[in-house]
Amino acid sequence: MNIIVLVVIALSFAAMPQAFAHTTVEVEPYEIEAGWGIEPPVVGMRNDFVFRIIEPGATAGSFVGVKNAFQDMTTTAMFGGTSKVIDINSDARLGYYYSPVIPTKIGSYAINLEGEINGVDVDVQIPIEDVESTAILNFPPTGGSSSDQDVAALKNAVSSIQRDVAAIQSGSGIDIANDGAYDFAVFGLSIASAAIILAIVSLVKRK
Repeated sequence: MNIIVLVVIALSFAAMPQAFAHTTVEVEPYEIEAGWGIEPPVVGMRNDFVFRIIEPGATAGSFVGVKNAFQDMTTTAMFGGTSKVIDINSDARLGYYYSPVIPTKIGSYAINLEGEINGVDVDVQIPIEDVESTAILNFPPTGGSSSDQDVAALKNAVSSIQRDVAAIQSGSGIDIANDGAYDFAVFGLSIASAAIILAIVSLVKRK
């Protein structure tokens, strides 16, 4: 996926209304909510683990955000058998927190919180929404993978160069007596060949 496509996807995310599918757990007297900053989360796209931690307010039915909630907690992002302790940043809104991340694999993620909030023990694991492939945003459908399309384009380019080489060798369309025209044709084919080699190298690195 090229840079232009990634930028378009990012802009489309920014324009979408936020419909959060976060998970909330209770650790009395606190409510801890966790999820993604941008949903649906897409593999390879920058995102955030986001949190909201609240406690009952002064009046019945009201809630207030908890300040410095992660001061004495260890936060671990989990995927399968892989885990990573992450740093938590405070949002401008009281009780809201976030941690930047680029999800690199499709599937289920979870957040493990261990420690305490103002003396209250916390030891919970919170599942969050599955990360999707970029196909969820593709429109219209490509009808094949980008790798297959790249390979097909390279094959066509190689075939075209082979035909041109054969034409030069046979003298078809080029006056061999004209050294300038012959050298120019060879030079052009050399540039085209170099471009194809670079494209192949780039395709291999992507895999």
